[in-house]
Amino acid sequence: MKKVTEKYEKNLKEDLLDPVEAAEYLKAALEDGSQELFLMALKDIANAKGISEIARETKLNRENLYRILSTQGNPKLKSLSSVLHSVGLKLSVEVAIQIKNYSPNKTHQATS
Repeated sequence: MKKVTEKYEKNLKEDLLDPVEAAEYLKAALEDGSQELFLMALKDIANAKGISEIARETKLNRENLYRILSTQGNPKLKSLSSVLHSVGLKLSVEVAIQIKNYSPNKTHQATS
């Protein structure tokens, strides 16, 4: 079973070097709604590229990066944005709900 796990990890690291694959991996982690899972996924992406290289690019020291990317991590927006940028990604925001009959001068009701 160890060979299968090693092959999976190697393939995952190779896949995560592609920013499109990395973005999908993070999106899947975000859908779970768990900050811990998101940080674990981001750590996988960072490890695929190399923590030392990311530290150099972001000007964050390695120990701080490991702390940020731990499941107990609570990165500042600036640090998170720097790490994402170093792996070819960026933060973005999407509409979570649709507003029925939107007009800037009206009170709105959310729909699901």
